[in-house]
Amino acid sequence: MQLLGIGSRLNHSEFGKGVVTNVTSKHYWVTFMDSGLETIDVDSSFEIIEAVEDEVDTISFSEVEQSLISILKRWSDASSITPIADKWKGGSLVLKPGDSNLSDKEIPLDTFFHKIVMVRDRIRVMEQKINSSNNLDDQEKVDLQQYITRIYGSLTTFNVLFKNQSDNFVGERTK
Repeated sequence: MQLLGIGSRLNHSEFGKGVVTNVTSKHYWVTFMDSGLETIDVDSSFEIIEAVEDEVDTISFSEVEQSLISILKRWSDASSITPIADKWKGGSLVLKPGDSNLSDKEIPLDTFFHKIVMVRDRIRVMEQKINSSNNLDDQEKVDLQQYITRIYGSLTTFNVLFKNQSDNFVGERTK
């Protein structure tokens, strides 16, 4: 039995056409055009379109995974791991109304902090979209960037919650 190398192209009866992206002693990892990444047995039935022999894995799966994570972080509103300052872990935020007949509202600080981080990350995504927009001229981009800077400035009160200063909101610097 011939073992296919990475880059080999094949046609599988169930998954269609694909390219071998990783090889183990028992499986091919194949990225198929229609169904994405699938693992198939090396001795399963498929048509070889183009065999590549003796190809070593020059890019590991973890390197591909790290590249994908980097791209997703850059272009999505998924938040990165931002730690809360140790002194606030397990704490709570209590909102006390001026009317003593009304009850307080208590919110776990971890929940509140997570929402603040989500706001920050979504503002960052908005900033990236503004800067890469082809529909805005340079002056419009500058004007919108100034609004974003002011938004960050309005949120600096929450910097006390961040464990790392590099995660803080930064508004306009005073001169």
